[in-house]
Amino acid sequence: MRRWNGWGDASFHLPLPPVGQDFLKARLGVASPLSEASLEQVCADVPASRIPEEHKGVHTDPETRVRHARGQSLADWLAMRSGDFGVFPDAVALPEHSEEVAELLQWARERDLVVIPYGGGTSVAGHINPEDSGKPILTLSLERMNRLMDLDAESQIATFGAGTPGPLVESQLLAHGYTLGHFPQSFELSTIGGWVASRSSGQQSLRYGRIEQLLAGGRVETFRGTWEIPTFPASAAGPDPREMVLGSEGRFGVITEVKVRVTPVADHESFHVLFFPDWERARLCARQLVQNRTPLSMLRLSNAVETETQLALAGHPTMIGMLERYLGWRGAAEGKCMMTVGLTGTKAQCRTGLRELKRISRRNDGVYTGTYLGRKWEQKRFTMPYLRETLWEQGYAVDTLETATDWDNVDTLMERIETTLREGLQSEGEPVHVFTHLSHVYGQGCSIYTTYVFRCAGSYEATHERWARLKQAASQTIVNNRGTISHQHGVGKDHAPYLPTEKGPVTIGMLHAMSRYMDPDQRLAPGVLLQHEPEEQA
Repeated sequence: MRRWNGWGDASFHLPLPPVGQDFLKARLGVASPLSEASLEQVCADVPASRIPEEHKGVHTDPETRVRHARGQSLADWLAMRSGDFGVFPDAVALPEHSEEVAELLQWARERDLVVIPYGGGTSVAGHINPEDSGKPILTLSLERMNRLMDLDAESQIATFGAGTPGPLVESQLLAHGYTLGHFPQSFELSTIGGWVASRSSGQQSLRYGRIEQLLAGGRVETFRGTWEIPTFPASAAGPDPREMVLGSEGRFGVITEVKVRVTPVADHESFHVLFFPDWERARLCARQLVQNRTPLSMLRLSNAVETETQLALAGHPTMIGMLERYLGWRGAAEGKCMMTVGLTGTKAQCRTGLRELKRISRRNDGVYTGTYLGRKWEQKRFTMPYLRETLWEQGYAVDTLETATDWDNVDTLMERIETTLREGLQSEGEPVHVFTHLSHVYGQGCSIYTTYVFRCAGSYEATHERWARLKQAASQTIVNNRGTISHQHGVGKDHAPYLPTEKGPVTIGMLHAMSRYMDPDQRLAPGVLLQHEPEEQA
């Protein structure tokens, strides 16, 4: 059973070892958890629905509305745990095919409803949160549109219902010997339609590409009718309609079918870990590997604080102690940085990749430690979001933010983001534990993915104020220092205020114009991606 007020399977728990608890207490102090509202209490506060259950597949019971009211940002967690949700959807529709989505959109127009498309509910940027506009709100969940609809083995194009979650995407393809290879950390719950809508990036994008490279075509239901996006291997016939759908976040229509480029399952895959004496040499090695086009499927580079944190939270102090002594003997002691890489393909390709990896890393004083830690990472690659639950139970709040920038700006931007967060609660005398990794690398630059942990305050309101102060300051730092407001999480409502700085007035004007054309009454996902347009400009 999925948690109603947190991440994932309610029966799964990721323990924090004693050494990890001591590590956090030493840096942040002893914390106290906040009391939580129960599902029964929240359901009792859900107001009567303003939408009648007169359409097939529409549900207005309180629990269904509660379970579709919030995403997974820290602000959402605080709302769910406190029981102060704010606004609930009036109804949740569960269509089973594209035609039914089209019918629901027509019904929404007739009934003057706001419509919020809903995939896996994993948004960390406020994509699916209803807001009070005075109109009834219909959340349109695609969870029943979750199957492989077609597989063209000759062209290697698979068609899925947009509500298909990651595990079902891969299991249905695996039965035919294929993989999509798109593995975001939210893989367990996020959906293929959500990946397209938010321009998602998977952990192994070095081999398979981001979702924009994987998307071949699809179908979108809009207030202007059905929008079919054909599959071409390439085209010079004007702007690409796929680019109008990618990152559209539900503002232009509801993605119902997704056609993706799939790949035969690789013969071999392994994950390896290296350590470097310092950040400068580690970053240089990462850049050389990607610019050399070394055939890796992934590369993740942790800075010194993240490396220290990961080793502390891993537990097994005896084994980690032995590793620390070995690395110290090899010249990678205090300040060391950990790199995790993936090799995927034929055995020959992987041998070539490993040889190049070792050659380039040796030039930068890297210490290769084999596949043991890589296997441990692989085993936990999709369970780390559960750590937020564990830390919450001990009174600590955890959030992440991410961006991307060119290589010449990486160190400057990372340092400014971390400093902004680390000093963000100084006025309260509260420390913030901050650490970063590069999660995706490109020839031009890389992503910067930063995690920050702080103690909950004495109330939910004060804890939210701490989060808002940190989030806003860091977001402003990003867009003012050559960073994109999002590399992989999308814009939603939380990042929409910062989008004009990145895009500029011409692009923002074009996006508003397209939104007005596709959705004249502005019923779809209002406030998402684009802030509400001033009436004099509408």
